Amino acid sequence: MLRIAVPNKGSLSTPATEMLREAGYRQRRDNRELVLTDVDNDVEFFFLRPRDVAVYVGAGTVDVGITGRDLLLDSGAEAVEHLPLGFAGSTFRFAAPAGSATQVEDIAGKRVASSYTTLVAGYLARQGIEPSAIVHLDGAVESSVRLGVADVIADVVETGSTLRAAGMEVFGEPILRSEAVMIRHAHQDEPVGLDVLTRRLQGVITAREYVLLDYDVPMELVDAAVAVTPGFESPTVSPLHNGHSAAVRSMVRRADTNRVMDALYEVGARGILVTSILASRL
Repeated sequence: MLRIAVPNKGSLSTPATEMLREAGYRQRRDNRELVLTDVDNDVEFFFLRPRDVAVYVGAGTVDVGITGRDLLLDSGAEAVEHLPLGFAGSTFRFAAPAGSATQVEDIAGKRVASSYTTLVAGYLARQGIEPSAIVHLDGAVESSVRLGVADVIADVVETGSTLRAAGMEVFGEPILRSEAVMIRHAHQDEPVGLDVLTRRLQGVITAREYVLLDYDVPMELVDAAVAVTPGFESPTVSPLHNGHSAAVRSMVRRADTNRVMDALYEVGARGILVTSILASRL
């Protein structure tokens, strides 16, 4: 039976549960339920603190888990990324009082506050930069400079508005671009059932990213239309009963749907229809 660790709370919890449900796995109805067995799919789910998922996977007590790339790297556990899942994206940056730092090298000899001290220490070591201290804090680290425990912070940055309100500004390249990932043990063989889980999750990712686009187009314009919708591999082209037109079906990125529809209409396609994909195996 495949043992899967799932975040019990936080920003990863609900999206992870929804993805697993879309992949055909039974999921809990009560958030107080910490273990769930899905007999039909021969898997067992353990609902854990997001920060603990990598620890349990690295210890080999569960086979795979869902967590953030940031949490995986900060854990120091013997676990590796197996599959990026495409949700819970975030960017880690350094920030300091406005005008006090412009490049990562400026961190040398300064105190750095973060909730991800292992991740930050590893990054600075790879850059050959030695801070005077790396201060671990839970919660809002942007107050650490004003309160005198740090000179620089390393934190998740989205718009930067919270930092600017605190008199801070980001500098240097991003430390890390994180997202939800499925992880497994770094040294053990892939567990039985992981291939099926992987295909199912990849199918969900594809179904979320693409839609099916159907349209009719005159035969002499098929090549021009297909150039607009080359598809995931190649579109399906079928002659219509009238003998003068073809029906075309192609996969299109969901984010590009309206732009592609406009381009097809200009080419001469009509009857353009968009259908969501519920599941896929490619």
